[in-house]
Amino acid sequence: MRRLISVIAVMMLLVGVGSACARSVDGEPVAVGAADNEQEGNVDTDQFDKLLLECEVLSSAQIAEVVGGTAARGTFNGAICRWIVEGATTASVTFNWFEWGNPTVEKETAKKLGYETENIKIASQAAFTQRDPKRPAVCGVTARAPSRGVYTWWVEPRSSAVAADPCAAPIKLMELLLTGGQ
Repeated sequence: MRRLISVIAVMMLLVGVGSACARSVDGEPVAVGAADNEQEGNVDTDQFDKLLLECEVLSSAQIAEVVGGTAARGTFNGAICRWIVEGATTASVTFNWFEWGNPTVEKETAKKLGYETENIKIASQAAFTQRDPKRPAVCGVTARAPSRGVYTWWVEPRSSAVAADPCAAPIKLMELLLTGGQ
């Protein structure tokens, strides 16, 4: 009986809380940002200036050339940037900049995932490659970002063919990034 009374009390409380929170609002619904602009569809993007700048650290043309394709098409911009490179070679390219990342933690994580790592130097800076023995055509390269955090480039060919050096493209991308695209 106590359980039944408890269930009824909880249900009454929920119904009471639900109705106490409900209210109606006068006016017409307006899309976010539309009330601030005279023209429909004109959204002020100044507040987001350079929000996705990290996805533009290298041009699509540079990425395509390094990977061996003729064009690179951005497929996602956000915390991780992605491109599909098409042409003579088809590959997925991924770049991330973890602003609070640490190269030691990244390397330890790669090893925990079973990746083979190798210390290298790129533009006089310590870096490391990471490769999954189960996917020999794929390579990632991580280096400390000059300002803070870590940069990582991954290149994954869409075919099963393994390049002579699968790490050549991500190493070159990191070199371009660390030297300002030169």
